[in-house]
Amino acid sequence: MTFKDHHREGRIFAVRLIWSMVIVVGLSLILVARMIWLQGLQHDRYTTLSNKNRVQTQAIAPPRGLIFDRNGVLLADNQPDFSLALIPEQVPDLGDTLAELATIVSLESSDIDRFRRRLQSPRRPWEPVPLRARLTETEIARIAVTQHAMPGVRIDADPIRHYPHGELLSHVLGYVNRISAEDIEQMDADEQANYSGTHYAGRIGVERHYERLLHGQAGYRKVETNARGRILRVLEEIPPQPGQDLRLQLDIRVQQAAWDALGERRGAVVAIDPRDGGVLAFVSRPGFDPNLFVTGISHLDYAGYRDDHDQPLFNRALQGQYPPGSTVKPLIGLAGLQAGVTDWQRTIWDPGFYRIEGEQRVFRDWRRQGHGWVDMHKAVMQSCDTYFYDMGFRLGIDRMADFLARFSIGLRTGIDLPSEARGIMPSREWKRGARGQAWFHGDTINTSIGQGYMLTTPLQLALSTAVLARQGIPVVPRVAQLVPPAPTTEPAVMSTPSHWQRMTQAMVDVVHGSAGTARLLSHGAQYRMAGKSGTAQVFSLANDEEYNAEEIAERLRDHALFIAFAPADNPAIAVAVLVDSGGGGGSAAGPVARATMDAWLLDASGQLAVPPAGLPETVPATLGGPVTAAMTVPAPETPDAP
Repeated sequence: MTFKDHHREGRIFAVRLIWSMVIVVGLSLILVARMIWLQGLQHDRYTTLSNKNRVQTQAIAPPRGLIFDRNGVLLADNQPDFSLALIPEQVPDLGDTLAELATIVSLESSDIDRFRRRLQSPRRPWEPVPLRARLTETEIARIAVTQHAMPGVRIDADPIRHYPHGELLSHVLGYVNRISAEDIEQMDADEQANYSGTHYAGRIGVERHYERLLHGQAGYRKVETNARGRILRVLEEIPPQPGQDLRLQLDIRVQQAAWDALGERRGAVVAIDPRDGGVLAFVSRPGFDPNLFVTGISHLDYAGYRDDHDQPLFNRALQGQYPPGSTVKPLIGLAGLQAGVTDWQRTIWDPGFYRIEGEQRVFRDWRRQGHGWVDMHKAVMQSCDTYFYDMGFRLGIDRMADFLARFSIGLRTGIDLPSEARGIMPSREWKRGARGQAWFHGDTINTSIGQGYMLTTPLQLALSTAVLARQGIPVVPRVAQLVPPAPTTEPAVMSTPSHWQRMTQAMVDVVHGSAGTARLLSHGAQYRMAGKSGTAQVFSLANDEEYNAEEIAERLRDHALFIAFAPADNPAIAVAVLVDSGGGGGSAAGPVARATMDAWLLDASGQLAVPPAGLPETVPATLGGPVTAAMTVPAPETPDAP
């Protein structure tokens, strides 16, 4: 019996060898074909993909422009800040990394929440996501020791906004803080590209209005990185264009004087140079610390501001709407003179009240016993309500509303600050639209003394005072005078020159006259000022009730107001002051106006030295280069139509 067939085994081996060679050759051909496909036909595509992993384009944030006052005093600058950031693409386990970091540095729940929101917002690959700012030296050292064991964790040094004067300028400068996902969604493609490397944007005040000017233009650089994302070298770089420095019309000395004069009281002060519209002081008190908002305010700090009954986040100067009280009497008087319903010689008897013929309602004068015989001059100097009741009734609301609108009462002023309140100049049309009611004679009489439905902002009062000082020539208030305005000499309010002069004299006698309502302000004055006090009721009294401040809660007491311009014969400053629930205008608000004007008009020795109109031509050089008076600026926000 044969146990082994050598011929058969040889044939099997030969067949297997042939198939093995076929498979090897086939696989080799596949590898060659694949190599040809990758290295030849798809070379450009895979080279591009490889470069994307190796070469990255990074945005470079531009340095934000600095802000100075009119004399070159620094109001807002940039300071280095060390922050903790994560590159999500390099972090193996985000939850474990955050938990480990919480044992090294102090992380609040708000920091984690903000980080997760930023993580979900649109961003470039490999772009660091900030976790916590303002690291201390100790925290930086702790992170550096363990950083090698935490991939994706890095410490960035970025310039952040700093406001050296704190709450003094908070409501006019505003603040910047981190850009949110909502901000990105509202930007077009070009804006998103320009902000790709920027973490901050202006929110309120000057920072928001001049955001495009202050921000600058982002730069870019191409860098080569290794597999762990570490930069090996810079291949190409386009440097950013720094934001433009901004020079304001504000004078920090005048701002500080107005702030100090208000003391701990709630209120607002706006001072304008009537010669060019420059805003010299813009105070709303209380204020807030804008530095807390830059890198993200804590829940505790924000709750403190939010729950404060004094509302430190509320801009009283720009958004506060108050009855102007007797401060509008000079304007009402000019309206009556222009309409011919009164003149400087006309007198009436003031028994302490006014009653429309045929009606029972009585409108009382602030002086219960009345002022006796009163003409226009005495009515302004002693603030006689009865005279203006009578004149307002004769004038009518239609002519009154038209005339006061020319002083921006009830209209936005066009100032270069966002979110300006409009106020209310009541009229028949306004009441029908807002209240669905007809206009009554009593409404006209209340309006004639700045009460009733009329509401103004301190800014509007300051602007109307500046127009009054210019004898009807309009002016636009500007916080930053980047482009000198075209001179305006044509009055928007037409009136006989003698009316302007005599009204100015009546306002001068309010302060300097022996019977003026603010006569105590003239003591020791180095110049003559024209002023008008005002008291605005917070709530109405019945005819048989008498106002007693001692029996009323502090927040229900009358608001104190005062307007003034000086020097009376050649005005260089116009001021409006509001003291919230302050009582008498002459006694509470008047001294604040006097301190503000002294700071502008007097030199260090207390002597009269009226500054020339416009910005000083030269100021000290700054870190960002010399500050110039005229710069290119985006068009300001257009005020709403009346």
